[in-house]
This record gives sequence, C-alpha cells and structure tokens, in this order.
Amino acid sequence: MKFLYENEHIPSELVPHISDNKSLHPYFENSFNGVKPKNNCGFLSVDGESYFIIPKIIDADNADETNLNTFIYMLLYAYDVQLKNEDLQQGESAEERLFEVFIRMFSDGLLDELKRGVFKQYITLQENLRVLRGKYLIEKNFANFYHQNLYCEFDEFSMDNTLNRFFLYALRTFQKVSNYPNLHRCEAMLDEVSFFNVDLKRLHLQFDRMNSRYEKSYEIARMIMDHLVPLTGKSGKRSFAFLFDMAEVFEKFVARLFKEIDTTTKVQHQKNFGSLQLKPDIVTDSLIIDTKYKSVSSRDELATHDKYQMFAYGTNFKQTNVLLLYPKHHVDVKEDLVLGRGDDEIYLKMRSLDLGYNGGYEGFGDEMRNRIVEVIYGGR
Repeated sequence: MKFLYENEHIPSELVPHISDNKSLHPYFENSFNGVKPKNNCGFLSVDGESYFIIPKIIDADNADETNLNTFIYMLLYAYDVQLKNEDLQQGESAEERLFEVFIRMFSDGLLDELKRGVFKQYITLQENLRVLRGKYLIEKNFANFYHQNLYCEFDEFSMDNTLNRFFLYALRTFQKVSNYPNLHRCEAMLDEVSFFNVDLKRLHLQFDRMNSRYEKSYEIARMIMDHLVPLTGKSGKRSFAFLFDMAEVFEKFVARLFKEIDTTTKVQHQKNFGSLQLKPDIVTDSLIIDTKYKSVSSRDELATHDKYQMFAYGTNFKQTNVLLLYPKHHVDVKEDLVLGRGDDEIYLKMRSLDLGYNGGYEGFGDEMRNRIVEVIYGGR
C-alpha cells in the first residue's frame, strides 16, 4: 500500500496509468511540474498495485495511518454507516476497510430484503399467445403473421422490473472488483430478472410503501457506483478507482453532525427569490452555514464571491448570522466580519473544525459533535 496526498504530486510510475485512463482525468490535474490529484481522496488499484489518496489532516511524521483512518471515519459517518470498531478490522488492507465495507453493507442489506421476498410489480407486456389473455390488440393482429396466435396486451406480476434490473446491474458491476460471496447470493435470487446496462443519469426510481424497504440498498448502490471508476490495466489484474470529492464529503459530514445536534437543521435548503435561486448547505433557526473545503488562514484570503454568497444568504433568508466552516487540518481559522451597513448588516463568522482523531470509529461521531458545538456555539 502506497500513500499519496491530495494536491501533492504522484510518483512517476503512476503517471502513465493516469494518462492511459481518460476516466481518471477529471480527478487529476497535469502541469509542467507533474501530475497531482485534485481535492479527491480514496483508493486506486492499478495492475495489482495499491495506492491510497488521503487528506493531510495531521501534518506530522508517520501520520499516514492516522490520516487514513480519519478519512475513512469521515466517509463512513457522512454516509451514515453503522459499524463497530471490530467491523473495520475484518479487512486485511485499507482497500477492504473502505471499499469492502460499502460492498458488504450493500449486499448484506439487499440479501436480507430479498429473503423477505423479491420485489414484484405489475408490468405491461405484449406477446403472441395461443389463447387470449388480457386485451386483444386489433391493429397488431391484422399484421400478425403467426395466424395461429393472438397478439395480446396483459399485465403480469413480475420481478423483472426496473428496480431489480438496477440491482442486477449493480451486482454484476461490483463482482468485477470484489469477491464478496453475498454479491453472488443476491444475483442468484434475481434469476428471473433480465440484464440490461443501466444508464444511471436517466434512471429515476420512485419509492412507495410497496418497495420502500429497498430504498437504503438502492442509495448505497448508487453511492458506490457514482464513485467507482473502472480502469484499464496492462497486467490483466483488476484495476479500479474509488474516489470521493472531499468538498462533498466535508459538506455531508458537517450536515450530519448538525442534524444530530439541532433537529431544526435543513440540509441543502433551496428557495427561489424571484429569478435568484439560493441553496445554502445548512440552515438552522439561528444560523446559515456553508462548508468550504479549502485553505484559508485569515479574512484577507476570503474570496470576494464567498462574501457575496453569504451576504445573499443572510439578506434573502432574513438571517443576520451566517458562518463559513473550513477544515482545521489546513489551518485554524477564527474571524468575525460585518457585511453590509445599517439595517442590511450581516454578521459573518469564519471558523474551522479540527478533524484529527486517534480513537476508534464508535467514538468518532461523539467527539466531532462536541468539537463543532465548541467551535460554533462556544460550548453548551
């Protein structure tokens, strides 16, 4: 296992693999000085060689394992993964502790639901049958060359529906990069489902009381597939990347902390003000918060567009207190500014959250909630 850090140059032997796989180009930037990952962290397996791109949460010698574990804890907490400390020790490598945890969670949960009964729904079919079933299609029967049959349209209660086709597609995709047995057990229970390559961008599933018990499995599968990047290797060994935008992870992580601290919290709360559409990351009764995964040490480095953004949030949402939250692993930030004048004054705080943690996963959430309460509210 080799450790790489976000925004730092990668080793020269990895550069040709990045160049040869266009699917990785959005995650890396190329300059005269070399190639380095953007604000993306995760796992990279190329021709049997393992690399982990991690954030520099703790900047110290021999801090690789601590930075890796904290990143994994953030990721699991952000996506609301319920695990015990020993669950993270089942894997033999960091790859398994990250990727395989999500694979296990998805396939174990899906298998439990399939055992309770495979989801079925009525689907409309049109077929040539020997006996009349459902509705007789007059126009199609005029052109029916199989004169001994009748062209009919009928409803059938079937497991060969859109949701199960998605699960089958996901299962076969994951089997290319994981040998976890429950993936195959789940596929065996979907033996009557037709396989199709699913266009995830055009897939829109609706969940109701009939299929709601499968929604969690669907969300986990979508999350994995949205971050899984199949790669072309040269040795025949499996190659893939499992990468996350740290801005997205930090936002989801902080949002979950606030939802557990303050029940009034609204995440990604979107409102339209005439032709102006605003969508703050976090809205509470007393505060609007926007997370920024970037390095800022003082108000002098605060981007102008961030000031305008927070001023727009405050004035339009009728909230005088707004806050920009940064990760402290870049640098500690504590600044107070006033935006606007008179009745239009908006009070902006700049704060940072210390993400460094050396304990186990079970205590991680409690510790981070205590820290964020102290940073933002000054303790309670």
